[in-house]
Amino acid sequence: MLWVKAIHLFAMVSWMAGMFYLPRLFVYHSMAEDEISIERFKIMERKLYNGIMMPSFILTTVLGFWMMQSYAWEVYSGMYWLKAKLFLVSILIAYHFYCGHLLKVFAEDRNFKSHVFFRWFNEFPVIILIGIIILAVVKPF
Repeated sequence: MLWVKAIHLFAMVSWMAGMFYLPRLFVYHSMAEDEISIERFKIMERKLYNGIMMPSFILTTVLGFWMMQSYAWEVYSGMYWLKAKLFLVSILIAYHFYCGHLLKVFAEDRNFKSHVFFRWFNEFPVIILIGIIILAVVKPF
């Protein structure tokens, strides 16, 4: 089970790296004005989402469910920290797929949001990740 946890953590770190970087690319993409830069950002965003974020997300999720099997008997009789963590993880998953939606919006040149929106949007997963780490490590309840 420790190998599963180690690979889960590696996949989660890779996924989160993409979750931090893709919105930053959106910031720069929304500020780009020349066609070469715009096309370059489209390629970078697509490769990051499909090549790193999606496989890392899938591996993180599969291994997370695998580890939950060992907690299965306890989940309904307590472990409120795990329930809270899973709630925050579900918010991150929604954020992940919203990033995929934004990827399509940018690919179709339909973005109307400003770089300021994306600067704030970029901070959201940091806040959620802090909560997840505290819940997983400290297990406050």
